[in-house]
Amino acid sequence: MPDISLLLVAGPAVLLGSVVQSSVGLGLSLVAAPALVIVDPGMMPGALLIATMTLPLLTMFGDWNAIHWRGLVWSLPARVPGALAGAWLVGALTPEALGAVVGVMVLLAVAATLWAVRIRIGPASLLTAGALGGVTGTATAIGGPPLALLYQHESAPRVRGTLGCYFSLGAVISMGALQLNGELVANQLAMGLALVPFVLAGFLAGRPLRARLGTGPVRTALLVVVSVSGVTLVARALLG
Repeated sequence: MPDISLLLVAGPAVLLGSVVQSSVGLGLSLVAAPALVIVDPGMMPGALLIATMTLPLLTMFGDWNAIHWRGLVWSLPARVPGALAGAWLVGALTPEALGAVVGVMVLLAVAATLWAVRIRIGPASLLTAGALGGVTGTATAIGGPPLALLYQHESAPRVRGTLGCYFSLGAVISMGALQLNGELVANQLAMGLALVPFVLAGFLAGRPLRARLGTGPVRTALLVVVSVSGVTLVARALLG
């Protein structure tokens, strides 16, 4: 049975992140991971990986015709060695160090989002993004920014569909790597399943919100929230 006090903190964060991700293609883990690390780092990354598998499936099928399959052919296989490296990191780091890694990853993701340079989508960049996403996605449940950086200038349906497929299949790869390394435990599974209703609620709320507000205000809100969360995590690790 998941801890209710933990669920009361992590649930709203997952819901908010789901609203953002259903609009712009990523954001669930960026919003939820810092909250989960702050209240119980022992739930990371397994609980969030389990919870976040649901939303990518919904966005993937919603934008199925826009998925860039060639990009996935290159990036998904590269996630496997990255996931194995990420699973090793989870076992090697203390909860405090893992929290700092999550915080740094969040801030790097914000910086990458603000980076205006366009990177060519090709085999080399896709392999690199896939491997990096495997490391960060397995160690911190934040695996989207490397691939999102490549696709940031593509159409919104292509971004949502391609990232949705990468996230859903990538989460399976990451959980397999964690299981092999003995880092996926029962309480993480229970918490992840308990968070799924919040993911579904956020998805349903995000669709009409996207049409009403557009992606600009949602993206701005995401950057502000995750920046504060990232700074909080890094400061907490340094001061604790």
